Amino acid sequence: MTPIFSLKPPTEPTLPILANLPHSGLFVPDEIRGQLTEAHQTFLPHQDWHLDQLYDFLPALGITMLQATHSRYVVDLNRAPKPPYFGNFWSAVVADKTAFNVPLYATQPTPEAVEQRLEDYYRPYHAELESQLNQLIERFDRVYLLDLHSFYGPITDDICLGNANGKSCSDFFIDTVDNAFAHEGFGVVRNKVFNGGYITQHYGSLPNVEALQIEVRYPVYLDEQQLAESRVPDWRVPQLDQAKPRFKTVFEQISEIFSKS
Repeated sequence: MTPIFSLKPPTEPTLPILANLPHSGLFVPDEIRGQLTEAHQTFLPHQDWHLDQLYDFLPALGITMLQATHSRYVVDLNRAPKPPYFGNFWSAVVADKTAFNVPLYATQPTPEAVEQRLEDYYRPYHAELESQLNQLIERFDRVYLLDLHSFYGPITDDICLGNANGKSCSDFFIDTVDNAFAHEGFGVVRNKVFNGGYITQHYGSLPNVEALQIEVRYPVYLDEQQLAESRVPDWRVPQLDQAKPRFKTVFEQISEIFSKS
């Protein structure tokens, strides 16, 4: 059985930072894949392609890294756990259509099957995320959660930082991240379309946790020509090789600041 998450502890002295990748997993269990339309059995669009490859240096900077292994189409971990659980891509835990409003299922899951997905995938992942945050809180008192995503439209900026319009983290946190990306020449905006999903808003409302969503535009690190094709884009491309050292420099700057805070 495929684990529902991958946890990568820091390999250097631990910082009060947790990086969360809820949409980068691509695994779909056979019983769920078999319910999808024929086209979607071979390709599911609009996922946070290969962020695990882009950010694989984070543990070496002292940052704890938690990544979902299962596709957002199994359960969307960045949606609030409230009814209707099955429905709109942008609000339901289990989407009935893609982000482009194309039906996903040849045979729709029953309400019982949807509930089972929450029990098997959604709740255990969030329990682990909460556990990791609590462990860091016990050690550092205040913890910084980076919720890492990627996108392709509706904006053309390189990086969008979302903090629920100032509600999920301090100015110090978002300023630190903004300045680090800008210093490396990335075009950065704040709360422009992407102002932080459920994870950012929920965990950022908890005592001792500050949360920030970071959205990276696909062409910053992927081959844009591949994005028009109905297949998973390759991460072994020059674009990722060029982007990765720049991202590492960004997060080295962030880590240095939080190692002293």
